[in-house]
Amino acid sequence: MSIKTRLAAIALATLAVTVSIASTTSTAQAKPLGWGWGVGAGIATAAIVGTAIAASNEPYYYGYHRCGWVAQYNAFGQYVGRVRSCY
Repeated sequence: MSIKTRLAAIALATLAVTVSIASTTSTAQAKPLGWGWGVGAGIATAAIVGTAIAASNEPYYYGYHRCGWVAQYNAFGQYVGRVRSCY
């Protein structure tokens, strides 16, 4: 998951918490707690953020990535060393 996706998920989660807190706070009156809208908005936002995170992950083929060591060369074609490459 890229850093942009993580920041977007954190921003959406923060927004969901803020909206749920703001929707449940009201003036002091003798009435039942109005948590329905706040909880519903939080669950809906969590579902949207979870879907976005799940959709942005790279797929695994057969449950794992294949990794190995690959030779690395510079611009002149000289051997520089090995680097681990996953595909």
